[in-house]
Amino acid sequence: MKRIQSQLITVSLLASVFVVLTSHSLRAQDGTSIPTPNTVWVGADGKFEAEPDTAVVQFNISVQEDNLQAANARATKAAEQVRQLLRTNGLDPQQAQVGMFSVQPVYDYKNPKRKLVGYRVETSITIKVKDFSKIGPITQGLADMDITGNQSLSYVLEDMDAAKIKAVEDALHRAHEEASAVARSSGRNLGELSYASVDTYEQPRPRPMMMAAPMAMRSADATPAPTEEFGAQKVTVTAHVNAMYNLK
Repeated sequence: MKRIQSQLITVSLLASVFVVLTSHSLRAQDGTSIPTPNTVWVGADGKFEAEPDTAVVQFNISVQEDNLQAANARATKAAEQVRQLLRTNGLDPQQAQVGMFSVQPVYDYKNPKRKLVGYRVETSITIKVKDFSKIGPITQGLADMDITGNQSLSYVLEDMDAAKIKAVEDALHRAHEEASAVARSSGRNLGELSYASVDTYEQPRPRPMMMAAPMAMRSADATPAPTEEFGAQKVTVTAHVNAMYNLK
């Protein structure tokens, strides 16, 4: 008999917990949340602007020769020039990442027989630089090479965690202020936070600036590049918070 009573008590407790947990998550048939008595529900946006911590330099190595062996040899020499440039600026060549490598035959389409005239070897390379003082020498060195092109520079924030936390704190602060205003206007006091959901995201950045032409001109006439002495664009992280507070 005691064992049966114990099982009944256990079932009763589980049923109570289920009711408590589901009372805050009831939804109407149209999908909207059913208001919980003596609470206030608010949504707020927050943001945080962070300094970028990484510069991303992207460029292509592209060579063309009459035969495949010569094209591969020239591409290999070009890659060694890039590695030496990185070593000169205190960077490990293994930091460079290859995104694409292709070998393509080149034809003369003006010839009715589509005559083979050579081979083109192309590869895309990305270099991430933490020390911004090295950006100038690296981009200048790449621009001075006649086998590199499509050079671009962009700034990113790789360590996003701290920026996300700041954005969430800003959103929660705004949510609390709005909820407090609702409570005061209704003659109530704001209680503790009962529920919150958070979404964070980074705002889209503009397309990377093309650097090959400006840097090439600088090597010719020694005039400053258009980006000289300008700071890197800040990275904006935003957060949206939905929060429910109890009312006293």
